Amino acid sequence: MEKIAFMIDGKEKVEFYVLEQTRIGGCQYILVTDAPEGDGEALILKEVSGRGEKESVYEIVSDDTEMAAVASVFENLLEDIELQ
Repeated sequence: MEKIAFMIDGKEKVEFYVLEQTRIGGCQYILVTDAPEGDGEALILKEVSGRGEKESVYEIVSDDTEMAAVASVFENLLEDIELQ
């Protein structure tokens, strides 16, 4: 499982494990967790960086409709997990 580091507000470094990634409607989404195994905190992040940017920029998906749709796709891709 790949582990990547994120910079929060350009100051604090936080590392997450990438469980899966997908593209829906031209938008890139990644499902990340703070624990490599077992029950951990999971987040769905959406890439919001523009084309040609040097580094990817992600934000947490907060819209309930978008979250439900993307979570459903991830649940289908990873049959052994359930997102709540």
